[in-house]
Amino acid sequence: MEERALSGIKIGVAMAASHCNLHRAIATMRLLVEHGATVTAIVSPSILHVTTRFGTPEYWNDQIEKVTDQPILTSVPDVEPSGPKHWFDVVLVMPCTGNTLAKIANAINDSPVTMAVKAQLRNGSPVLLAITSNDLLGMNAMNLGRLLSARNIYFVPFGQDDPLRKPRSLDAHLELIIPSIQAALQHEQVQPILVPWDR
Repeated sequence: MEERALSGIKIGVAMAASHCNLHRAIATMRLLVEHGATVTAIVSPSILHVTTRFGTPEYWNDQIEKVTDQPILTSVPDVEPSGPKHWFDVVLVMPCTGNTLAKIANAINDSPVTMAVKAQLRNGSPVLLAITSNDLLGMNAMNLGRLLSARNIYFVPFGQDDPLRKPRSLDAHLELIIPSIQAALQHEQVQPILVPWDR
């Protein structure tokens, strides 16, 4: 992988409230910055208002700001201008929960995260989903199928993370984030999209 492979690329990272995946998402954002991208965080209100065993709102706010060095977008009005003003080359939804994926698949716009997706798609610009959910091969499979065939929506390659104990669970392979972004910027889906389970 070439150094600074994302130099000059503007990425909106829309973070749904999968608190257990936030450390991994922030580490990936750091990698994007190291490769030259300008990263702006678009954050689900739950992240900045709900304390969980994974961290406090203050902790997450501090971690995100340290990595991005950009103001955090935290409301629908904050994010809405991103479409008309073409703020982002790509919007990366990471982590993309089953709840968020279902809203995107059904055109529900009720949060900063879904507003970022709507604003990006209005321009015919790429949206990249890094999915993580325990039910994506269950009730949510219909929404996954709908988005796999949707125009301008791409996926970080994914696979079952624990098929024996969580047979309906899928998780994005974030080690493939750079080629996934590069492909999405060319309006292509990086392949293979399905990653085999590694015992």
